[in-house]
Amino acid sequence: MKVLLIFGLVAVALADVTRFEGDKVLRLKPVLNEHVKVIRELANSVQLDFWTPESAEQVTVGISVDIRVPAMYLDMAFTVLQQSGMQLDVFIDDVQEAVDRQIENKGSPRAHSYTKYNTWSEIESWMNSMATSNSDMISKEVIGNTYEGRPMVVLKIGKKSGSTKPAIFMDCGFHAREWISHAFCQWFVNEAVTTYGSDSQITSLLDQMDVFVLPVFNVDGYVFSHTSNRMWRKTRSRNAGTSCLGTDPNRNFNAGWCTIGASTNPCSETYCGTAPESEIESKNLADFIRKNKSIIKAYITIHSYSQLLLFPYSYTYDLAADHDELLEVAKGASSALRSLYGTVYTSGPGAPTIYPAAGGSDDWAYDLGVKYSYTLELRDEGQYGFLLPESQIKPTCRRTSIKMRNCQDPCQLGSSVPAPSPSNLSTISCPYPWIQGTTRHVSSLCLTECQDECKQ
Repeated sequence: MKVLLIFGLVAVALADVTRFEGDKVLRLKPVLNEHVKVIRELANSVQLDFWTPESAEQVTVGISVDIRVPAMYLDMAFTVLQQSGMQLDVFIDDVQEAVDRQIENKGSPRAHSYTKYNTWSEIESWMNSMATSNSDMISKEVIGNTYEGRPMVVLKIGKKSGSTKPAIFMDCGFHAREWISHAFCQWFVNEAVTTYGSDSQITSLLDQMDVFVLPVFNVDGYVFSHTSNRMWRKTRSRNAGTSCLGTDPNRNFNAGWCTIGASTNPCSETYCGTAPESEIESKNLADFIRKNKSIIKAYITIHSYSQLLLFPYSYTYDLAADHDELLEVAKGASSALRSLYGTVYTSGPGAPTIYPAAGGSDDWAYDLGVKYSYTLELRDEGQYGFLLPESQIKPTCRRTSIKMRNCQDPCQLGSSVPAPSPSNLSTISCPYPWIQGTTRHVSSLCLTECQDECKQ
């Protein structure tokens, strides 16, 4: 009887795990308005999972469209799309196989590592350990609990000081399925702590500034993406009048809320919620930034997958008041990335660069007064989408490094500096000032490609 009970429990557990056998991810290239219409009509007829852009409404002529098509709808989708004459390629042939390949060494003991996708319990233990073992550099603060009661933990990194220091805020994991984002924030914390004292610029920066890091914003969604549905994107809150769960947290901030590029349908992946900050996770983050508004000088939110560096605005095509400076900083950072190893990052304001999307956290932070607000979309380079294998975490860390640098007075935007290269990266003055402090130093956040900086 006990054996039957165990088998029954296992069967129930397996039944609750969403599988993707036979699902394919198709890459489409609409070049006519008719193609856009076909994609939108198909999305209204069958269940499609938009990877990029994030919804059918955001599909426009000329952009690349990645959609996951469930196996049961493939024949219909292929027929409709091929009849339209639209360019169509199979991006991922079997989604479940890609999911299975993403996590490697499944039979090995899986303690926390900077080169694997850690579970929430592993990340939570890691945060406690980092704060305990680096008490002179890291402090931990719970800024609130999620809908399901899990803590939202911010790590404050910086040399302890008797005075209040200016700060940078960085978060990862808004969208549950973007696992490389969560991995990156963990790597970044380790990078900052382990290079302090040996890297003069990191040391100078952390002596004069603090960095707030929220490694996992959407904790409930992240847990669910590990245990039940790898493709889960939203939060896990209940919505009145429907069985559809969750809200897109990056549509839930008071920045043109729900006016464009967002949905009022709770079943949509871009559902904006019932009001700005209706999600407890959004409110917790907003409350923390509002409370620390006087010291937070830059806000960076990490997403995937597109290799983009975006800044306000996404909820309108109007240019931000600081557009020219934001663009110059972004272009300089993107140029540095390309100069070092050829990685191409596209930079610009969100709406015209990719598509309009209201309610984003970066737009909200900018409107609050955090001038240097950016969204960094990490790679895939075109093979895996959200399912970047664990073997690619280390190369991603090596190739996309957010490097905190402290620049002296002569470093001004537009000043003459040598082109970055692997040989001069450690000595070059940073030409991208982000935060003007009260001292003679200009603190900056530079995006660079660093060949050997991913610490395991």
